[in-house]
Amino acid sequence: MNVEHYSYERKNIQAGILHIGVGNFHRAHQAFYTDQLLKDEDQSKWGICGVCLLPSDEKIVKNLRSQNLDYTLTVCGRDGQDKIYQVGSLKELLWAVEDPQAVLDKIAENAVKIITLTITEGGYNLDKATNKFILEDEKIKHDLANPGHPVTVFGFIAEGLRLRRTKGSGGITILSCDNLQHNGNTAKSAFMAFITAQDKDLAEWVKVNVSFPNSMVDRITPATMPEDVERLNKKSGLTDLTPVYCEDFIQWVIEDNFIAGRPAWERVGVEFAADVTAFENMKLSLLNAAHTLLSYPSFLKGYRKVDQAMQDEDIIQYVRDFMDIDITPLVPAPQGTDLEEYKRILLERFANRSVSDQLSRLCFDGISKFPVYVMPNLMKMLKNGQNLKRLAFLIAAYRHYLKYQKDDHGLSYTIAEPWLTPADEKYIASNEPIDFLNLSAFKSTDLKTATDFVGLYSLFVSKLKEEGIKSVLQAIVA
Repeated sequence: MNVEHYSYERKNIQAGILHIGVGNFHRAHQAFYTDQLLKDEDQSKWGICGVCLLPSDEKIVKNLRSQNLDYTLTVCGRDGQDKIYQVGSLKELLWAVEDPQAVLDKIAENAVKIITLTITEGGYNLDKATNKFILEDEKIKHDLANPGHPVTVFGFIAEGLRLRRTKGSGGITILSCDNLQHNGNTAKSAFMAFITAQDKDLAEWVKVNVSFPNSMVDRITPATMPEDVERLNKKSGLTDLTPVYCEDFIQWVIEDNFIAGRPAWERVGVEFAADVTAFENMKLSLLNAAHTLLSYPSFLKGYRKVDQAMQDEDIIQYVRDFMDIDITPLVPAPQGTDLEEYKRILLERFANRSVSDQLSRLCFDGISKFPVYVMPNLMKMLKNGQNLKRLAFLIAAYRHYLKYQKDDHGLSYTIAEPWLTPADEKYIASNEPIDFLNLSAFKSTDLKTATDFVGLYSLFVSKLKEEGIKSVLQAIVA
């Protein structure tokens, strides 16, 4: 298959963006948009310096460096037609474990005007109940006490900004690209809490010299498994140790609030807006919430891929009813968006066999996802007196998934919940279903006092244990 190679000269590209978290999503989304833009000679100062902070990043760092930071991106069409790109927008790659000072110096460099982040929903270190920054975290305490030797993203950025101020390198934008409502406000709140606790003078400088735009990002990008590497390389005819694949749909809407300039991303399809709230709300409430909604029941039913689950009529009906009955009344469509068309395309995207996303990826870190994707609308539904059966079933299924760790066919699996607390583990182990509603994911909502919800949820907990997912789901969609 033909591979579209980037046409610009890498040696002419300068890194004006520093990106923290060089995972698959970044490489399929922000790095891809930037790669397309770098074809324009007047945009050559907007290459990307990737930064990896974790010891577990060693493999991706070594693999990318071994191939001059190039990688292939296979874009999987819903019509079965794929396109392969060789992406070259990563100009540099730093690994903090190996050279922390290089990361700090890069943040302080005058040429760097934007720091972008994909550190996951849980990476902002906010208490699920209060939404306050957790200053008591051990790594945070280390960074507060040792500014020159940071280990967290907050410590690195604070020290980098301190150096930037000393050097007189000017203002900078911090742009969150994570799936959070008002992600720029969230990033600002988290970084300002850390910086204020560490250095009040720096906090005053940040208020004047750093902007935090909100943004909405969208592109389904599965994890790349070893068998995918082989499959993707066979298709491209290249040897790529770190290939990425994704769907053909892509969207990025950004609040136009860049204190030190920005790339002309609008040339390659990025939308800029004065307020991205409506776009965020639509995407989190429909795509992300629907992903969470289908993930645990589908996994417990025995499916392991999203497209397989989306061949199941009961799952399709469950997702469609959730979108149409539960969520549509709560989501005002952004200007110029046809909500019915958006939902129709979402179902197509979920069923895309070329992408074949992993359900385990959607199940990952429910503790961070529920408060962002599900709970805000569940609270509105409770207030409005709406039908609660689909979300009561979802939370019962989430409990079943965490507690029993066996699907309907008796197959065992391992859960991946990096932010579970010891208290959460106690609530999961409890045989009293209502204890589960104390989970940190639900803490700020006090679900236990919602009588109608608790009744439905308790009924589904016992039915799932007695009958399994299949018959309970059938009854819900009937």
